[in-house]
Amino acid sequence: MRVMPCALLLVASPFALMGQQPHDTTVLKPVVVTATRVPIPLDAVPHAITVLSGDALRDQGIRTVAEALRTVPGANVVAADSYGSVTSVFVRGGESDHVKVLIDGVPQTGPSGPGGAYDFANLTTDNIERIEIVRGPVSTLYGSDAVTGVVQIFTRVGRGATHGLVGLEGGTYGSSGVSGWVGGGTERAAYSLAVSSFSSDGVYPFNNHYRDRVLTGCTRFRPDERTDATLSFRYGDAMYHFPTDGAGDTVSNNQHQLERGPSVGIDLGRALSDRVEGRMTATWQRSNYQYAIAPNGPSDTTTFPYSSSDWVTRAGLDGRTNTRVMGQGVVTLGAAFDREEMEGTTLDAARSRNDGALYGQLVTAPERRLNATLGVRLDDNERFGRYATYRAGASLRLDARTRVIASLGTAFKEPTFYQNFATGFVHGNPDLRPEHAVSWETGLERTFDGGTVTTRATYFDQHFRDLIDYNGADTAVNYFNVPGSLARGVEVTGTAEIGGSVHIALGYTFLHTAVTRAGTGTGPTALFVPGEPLIRRPEHSGSLATACRLPMRSGVSLTALYTGEREDLDFATFTRATLPPYTRIDVAAHSDVRLPEGAAPGLTLTLRVENLLDHAYQEIKNFPARRRNVFLGGELRFGTP
Repeated sequence: MRVMPCALLLVASPFALMGQQPHDTTVLKPVVVTATRVPIPLDAVPHAITVLSGDALRDQGIRTVAEALRTVPGANVVAADSYGSVTSVFVRGGESDHVKVLIDGVPQTGPSGPGGAYDFANLTTDNIERIEIVRGPVSTLYGSDAVTGVVQIFTRVGRGATHGLVGLEGGTYGSSGVSGWVGGGTERAAYSLAVSSFSSDGVYPFNNHYRDRVLTGCTRFRPDERTDATLSFRYGDAMYHFPTDGAGDTVSNNQHQLERGPSVGIDLGRALSDRVEGRMTATWQRSNYQYAIAPNGPSDTTTFPYSSSDWVTRAGLDGRTNTRVMGQGVVTLGAAFDREEMEGTTLDAARSRNDGALYGQLVTAPERRLNATLGVRLDDNERFGRYATYRAGASLRLDARTRVIASLGTAFKEPTFYQNFATGFVHGNPDLRPEHAVSWETGLERTFDGGTVTTRATYFDQHFRDLIDYNGADTAVNYFNVPGSLARGVEVTGTAEIGGSVHIALGYTFLHTAVTRAGTGTGPTALFVPGEPLIRRPEHSGSLATACRLPMRSGVSLTALYTGEREDLDFATFTRATLPPYTRIDVAAHSDVRLPEGAAPGLTLTLRVENLLDHAYQEIKNFPARRRNVFLGGELRFGTP
C-alpha cells in the first residue's frame, strides 16, 4: 500500500506545474550556520534560507550544484547549452555577480577576479554534506559580493568504520563519468576523500567536448572537549570546447576555455570558558583561467587568433569570538583580512588589493517567542575606501504553528580587477565605485497537521545603485557606475510529508524587475534601459517535486520546473527578444540491489532522465538547451559505517 501514493503523485505531477522551486526532498530542518555564522535552528532564522542535503541530491543523480539550485525559491539558473557552458545564477532578480559562493568558508572567485560572477558550470556535488543558500543581503558577515545571497557548500566527513564506493555512469551526448569516495572516523578524528571525472561530447557536431576532474577532501579533529579543527581542500580542472560565437553560430574548430586550481580552508575553534568561544578561519584559493581560439579549417572564417591566461589568488583570515548572553543569545565580534591578487594577459599589470573589516552581530535566544539578529560591518579597502553595511531581522511566533519574519539590510560589491584594469580590446576604469543595494523582506510561515505540512509566503524588495555597466565605444575607459535597478516579488512555498514515505514540495515565485536609471548604452542591445526589465529574469517561475521511498530499498523522484517569459538580447539581429516559457521534467530512481556484507560489496543502480518530454527550449537566445538526457549508472559500496 505504500507504493500507491507514489504512483498517483508521479502521474499527477506533470500537470501541476505552477509550483515553485524548493525541491525540498532535499530540505533539512535542524541547524544552519551560514545565515549567522553561529548554529541556529532553521525554524528560528529570521531570514530566507534553504538547505539541500548532499545525500538526497546524489539519490536524484544531480551532478552539479547548478542543477540543485534550480529548485531553490527565488534562484534562476541560466546555462548556455552543453555541459560545461557558462552557467549563471540570479537570486531574487539581482545580477549574477551578486551571489557569494563559499566552499567550507573559502570564497570562490569568478574568471575576472574577486567580485566577478561565479561560473557554476564546473561545481559538482562530489563529497557535499549539505548546501545552505541564504537569500538577501549578507555583507555584514561576508563582505563584498553577498548582495542578494550566499551559497555555501559544506564538505562531508566519514563516520564509523572506513567505508567507500566506486561509481560509473554513462548517458546521452557521449557522456560518461567515474567517481570514488572513502571516509570514516570517530568522535576524535574523521576524514573523507572523493575523486571524480566527467566528460561529454556536447550538443554540437564538432568542437564541443567537455571534461571536468575534481578532487576533494576534509579532515576534522577534536583533541579534547573544548577544541575542534577542520581542514578542507578542493582541486578542480575543467576544459570546455565550444564552436559558437556570441550570436550562437558555429564558427570555430578550436575555441576553448580552461579553469583549474586549488581551494584550501582551515577552521579552528576553542571554548575559552563556559560562555566564550574563539574561532579562526584561514582561507586560500588560486585559480587559472585560460581562453584560446586558433582558426583551423574552412569553418573558422569569421574568427581570429586570440588567447589569454590569468591567475587569481585570494587569501583571507577571519577571527571572532562568540559570547553567550541573555540565556542562549550570542554576541559575535570579529575582524577579517583579505588579500586579492591577479596577474595575466588581460590586465595592464599585475594587481593586488587588501581589505580589512570589523564586524559585530547579536543573535537573541532562538527558543524565545520573539528572536532577532542585528549586525554591522565596516570594510576598509585600499582601492575604494571605507564602506559600512548593516542587517537586522526578527522572527515572531504568533502561536505554536505560526511565525512572522521581517528583515532589512544593505550590501555592496567591489569592482573586479578586470573592470578596473583591463587592457587590450577593453579598457578598465580604476575610479569605479562599489555597487550598492538595500533590501527588505517580510513573510508568514505556518505548519499544519502536526508539522507534516509547512507553507510560507515572503515578499521582498531590493534597490540597486551604482551598477557597473560596459560601454563598447572607443573611449578612454569602458566601464562606468551609472545604472540603477529594482527587483521585488513574492515567494510562496509549501512542503508536505505523506505516510512517512512521500514528500511533496511546491511553490511559486513572482518577480518584477525594472531599470530605474539608464546605463551608458543606448542601442537595441543595451542592458540598462529605463523602465525595461532586467534580462534573463522570468516574471513567473515555479516547480513541483515529489519523492517516494519504495520497498526493496528503492526510491523514485520527479521534478517539474516551470520558467516563464523573460527578456534577452539577440546578438544575431542586435535586437531585444522575448524567450517563450518552458517546462522541464526530470525523473530519477535508485535501488540498492545488494547491501555490503563483510568483504562483499553492495550494489546500487541509478537512473536519471533530464528533460523527460524532450522539450526544445533556450535559456539564452540562440543557444539551444540540452534535449532529453538519459543516464544509467551503478555504484559498488564497500564496508558499512
